[in-house]
Amino acid sequence: MIVRANDEISSPQAPVTPAMFNVLLALVDGEKHGYAILKEVAEQTQGGVRLSTGTLYGIIKRLLAEGLIAESRTRPAAERDDPRRRYYRVTEAGREVAVTEAVRMEKLIARARAKRLIKAFRPA
Repeated sequence: MIVRANDEISSPQAPVTPAMFNVLLALVDGEKHGYAILKEVAEQTQGGVRLSTGTLYGIIKRLLAEGLIAESRTRPAAERDDPRRRYYRVTEAGREVAVTEAVRMEKLIARARAKRLIKAFRPA
């Protein structure tokens, strides 16, 4: 990992986009098929991020090529499965990239709070 003068963190892969980060985040807690990824991203962002299927599958193609996700070999029971679905899981490299990106964002938020740009988060 390389830290540049402008505080950006560089990893062997190109930086992930916010949409890519959301896909990685959706897969961190378990394998999912494309539609389940779309639903989770929309739910977790309260509708703030809505990926089209074309965008999602472009992201999946890139994450597969970079080794950040892999197609799963395990499948649900036949009565709960659709044979057309492909299931994806995050790889160890994908988890590391997601952690690096989350830490980078956390540091940016801390700086914004220190400058009183935003208030400290207080759970309800």
